[in-house]
Amino acid sequence: MDKEREFLQKTYDPGPVESKWYEEWEKRGLFNADVDKSKKSFSIVIPPPNVTGSLHIGHAFNHTFQDIICRYKRMQGYNVLWLPGTDHAGIATQNVVERKLAEEGISRQELGREDFVKKVWEWKEDYGDRIINQQKKLGDSCDWRRLRFTMDEGLSSAVRTVFVRLYEKGLVYRGKYLINWCPRCHTALSDLEVEHEEEPSKLYYVRYPVVGENTTLTVATTRPETILGDTAIAIHPRSEDKKHLIGKKVKVPETERTITVIEDVMVDPEFGTGCVKITPAHDPNDFLVGQRHDLEQIAVIDENGIMNENASVYKGMNVKEARERIVEDLSREGLLEKTEDIQHSVGHCYRCNTVIEPYLSEQWFVKTRPLADAGVRAVKEDKISWVPKQWENTYFQWMENIRDWCISRQLWWGHRIPAWTCQDCGHLTVAETDPDVCESCGSVNILQDEDVLDTWFSSALWPFSTLGWPDKTEDLDYFYPTSLMVTGFDIIFFWVARMIMMGLEFMDEEPFKDVYIHALVRDENGQKMSKSKGNVIDPLTLIDEFGADSLRLTIAALTVQGRDILLGRKKVETYRLFMNKMWNASRFALMNLSDEDREHVPADSDLRLHDKWIIFRTEEIVKTVTEYIEGYYVGEAARLLYDFVWGELCDWYLELSKPALRGEETPARKKATQVVIRKVFRQVIILLHPFVPFITEELWNAFDFSDKFIEEDKWPEGQESTDLSTAIFEDFSNMQEIIGRTRNLRAEAGLPPQKRIEMVHLRTEKQSIINLVRNNQDLISLLTGVDNISFLSEGENKPSACLVAVLPDLEIYLGVGSLVDVDQEISRLEEELSEIEKNIFKSESKLKNEKFVNKAPEEIVQKEKDRLKESNMRKDRISQNIQSLRGE
Repeated sequence: MDKEREFLQKTYDPGPVESKWYEEWEKRGLFNADVDKSKKSFSIVIPPPNVTGSLHIGHAFNHTFQDIICRYKRMQGYNVLWLPGTDHAGIATQNVVERKLAEEGISRQELGREDFVKKVWEWKEDYGDRIINQQKKLGDSCDWRRLRFTMDEGLSSAVRTVFVRLYEKGLVYRGKYLINWCPRCHTALSDLEVEHEEEPSKLYYVRYPVVGENTTLTVATTRPETILGDTAIAIHPRSEDKKHLIGKKVKVPETERTITVIEDVMVDPEFGTGCVKITPAHDPNDFLVGQRHDLEQIAVIDENGIMNENASVYKGMNVKEARERIVEDLSREGLLEKTEDIQHSVGHCYRCNTVIEPYLSEQWFVKTRPLADAGVRAVKEDKISWVPKQWENTYFQWMENIRDWCISRQLWWGHRIPAWTCQDCGHLTVAETDPDVCESCGSVNILQDEDVLDTWFSSALWPFSTLGWPDKTEDLDYFYPTSLMVTGFDIIFFWVARMIMMGLEFMDEEPFKDVYIHALVRDENGQKMSKSKGNVIDPLTLIDEFGADSLRLTIAALTVQGRDILLGRKKVETYRLFMNKMWNASRFALMNLSDEDREHVPADSDLRLHDKWIIFRTEEIVKTVTEYIEGYYVGEAARLLYDFVWGELCDWYLELSKPALRGEETPARKKATQVVIRKVFRQVIILLHPFVPFITEELWNAFDFSDKFIEEDKWPEGQESTDLSTAIFEDFSNMQEIIGRTRNLRAEAGLPPQKRIEMVHLRTEKQSIINLVRNNQDLISLLTGVDNISFLSEGENKPSACLVAVLPDLEIYLGVGSLVDVDQEISRLEEELSEIEKNIFKSESKLKNEKFVNKAPEEIVQKEKDRLKESNMRKDRISQNIQSLRGE
């Protein structure tokens, strides 16, 4: 028909199709969401990718999942807002621009703060849209009119308002605290921004001379360079053998200072010697001990990771140099008892991988305990649901043991802290708008705090700041709380928990109803992707090669709640073949349809078994796919659709429909078949659309189902099974078994598919099977290549030299005496049986090996179990056929 020639070329080329339809969707405003109280709202705020970034495979996974849900909800009639945005990514963006300036021989200090920030904004204007365009290439159906940036004017206003209100409530405070410090990035980092790696290290046993006694106290440490900042030695209160030392003085090696031996429960009596050196300025646990015992805080390492003026002769050395030098000095003076090789967990900056230094600094903090308590209650009261549910426990564990959040960062790019200190009276003014004078004394001599806020501070407000808060907007009233948050487990603490705390504090309502935590995307061998391993998969490369739909369907089909995705190029290639299959099936359908069948309503008598089966089966698929998506089981939905389209619609129904379409049946049968094909393809294209939106839009247009886009159509409602559909399913299943087992017998005999066979014999006592075969003998013959089917009567012997298939209510006999050399066939089957038995032995050995079962990936173990099951079934079939060929 003309439409087929106009819309569908012989070969599917995703590139032109995908670019064409995304442009059309944007032109129509298909993804725009404005307040419409006649409709139910459904909203998602996108986890904002860093403005410095490009689309990586994690984004592709996350965004594909969200897009599937959004497109599905639109077709259900919801007013769907998928709100996009990008994050200013303080440390990352500042590093990018600093490196760019360094190439020009300029430093940010030379530029000054104001000009440097201008440079960063210029960079953002030039490069900030790169990842947005990549998201469109993937098919993200966001309302791009609403694109937000965590430093745009509206979000900046929200950030200031939150900071000031928290400060006025006593939940934001400034104080000296030991923070994680990156000597390279020159900024504080939260505990969550520190990545710990196991590294080979040493444990140094150092002797501290006891004052007034001819003895020493030995302390084990991994950081001898910080000895110079020691202000106490601590032992555990239950250390009976060392209790006599409490209150005594010891001399700090390499200094003239003496310090006191104290007792504190922080000490682990099993570590080292059971004594711990306390350096409040260089260890977070020591800092807390120092606060409890009012100890002096002596910093010996500066902000650049260099030994400072308190480090005596070691001043000016870096940490590594100072460690080597002090160990030499301790050894020479007889104060180094011994060293031990150990594996030690060392913190690194998550951005530049520099080793973190605990650093005593004045910082801004959020008092999180009151906010966290509200967040825990919201989940326990089921106001927020976690999928998979087990992530609740991870959330609870962190929230119930939460520490105050250090929110200040020593950067120039970010939301500058809205606090001004009076240089005359010292008063601190915290305000939403820049003050001109000190609110206490009226002096104009006020200076704003140099620090900016942690990037995650603005991100924590994302669900409501993007909808217009602090103003009371229609958007906020209509779309908040949002419906779903989709993110990775690695930012539950960075982001999800903080959004919950801020949403409850400022909106008095949870920020989202459901939280879907997706797992990691790993390579096909189960390895985490990293540039150093060379196994990173670039989604943009895959899209260019296979198309966005192929990548989307691959990601969706591999998704299992709570399980990592193992992704490789070959898997994407497999789903690209599915696109070809769907395309070719649609071409076949279109070439066999006509405008006459659009309004035709076939009589029930014109529908054969396979027509009724595909109609009922499609309804069942609609119902099941809907249930899966509602439960966020997108992987199960995708795999079901893949199997249905390829294995049932194409391999079964379309093959069985060919005689009618070729005119080998009555004209009424041809029209009935055309109606069924049109109806089924309409349903299938709708069901597939959330997963593969581009190809389905092209096919929807080719079939001319509507003048509207698919998403403007309605998601179908599946029907419950009935007694009639159950009976149809049973009959068709029996027919599939007969056809499938007969084909297997042909294959086992080595008969080529094109060779016709004169006769196959069946034996059964069930009249329903006899009727089924007689009513569909033409179709069974078509798909098996058998000209005639006969039934053996009771007592009638089976043919000699035959292969047999045994089903619960039926036996199938394929006489091969005239088709193959029987002795040669027996010999071949025996050889095959021997190989299968070897495979069974290998599989059983693997599965008996506890190391394999416990350490191999779950998918690999399951594959081995499936292989063993299939081998055993094949062994039974071959053994049975050998006996049958021998006439036993």
